[in-house]
Amino acid sequence: MNDRHDWLGSTARYVAPRTPGEPDAWSEELAEHGRRGSQRLREAGEAEPPGFVAAALRLADGERAVVRRRVMLEEDRPVELTDSYYARSVAAGTGLAEPRKIRGGAPTLLAELGYVADEVVEDLSVRRAEPDEAHELALPAGALVIQLVRVSSTADGVPYEVSVMTMRPEGRHFRYRLKAG
Repeated sequence: MNDRHDWLGSTARYVAPRTPGEPDAWSEELAEHGRRGSQRLREAGEAEPPGFVAAALRLADGERAVVRRRVMLEEDRPVELTDSYYARSVAAGTGLAEPRKIRGGAPTLLAELGYVADEVVEDLSVRRAEPDEAHELALPAGALVIQLVRVSSTADGVPYEVSVMTMRPEGRHFRYRLKAG
């Protein structure tokens, strides 16, 4: 049951390109629930991704990726850390690798580059926060967090984005709707 602190997220809005003048998906979703959402870019550039990210992007051993690290804010309170990874062949030399806002967000720029989500696979788990995550999210040491890993692939089956979202658990409600057949 939802109360005024819960909201149902829609994956589709987060992987779809935005139209000109449309707010980012995070701000739009929170505004629908009478709250203000914003984000702060912590880092953008190249880094060695975690092993599971490299495997999902089909990177060679030791291959670096482009990463955008953001803090998602609800009413100026940090509620989620989002790290989005891209193969260098997709993102090097683009706005994804630059430490600035992207007009229309990453999905819009990716669509302009020819990468549109046809299949999205999400993996959801609960674990203890790492010390730096607890600090960034203003959580006590050892607090539980939700980790959502989203892999977006093209119609040709090419994975082009892996987003690792580490969230405060309170107020979160996940609903997945599948069509069978």
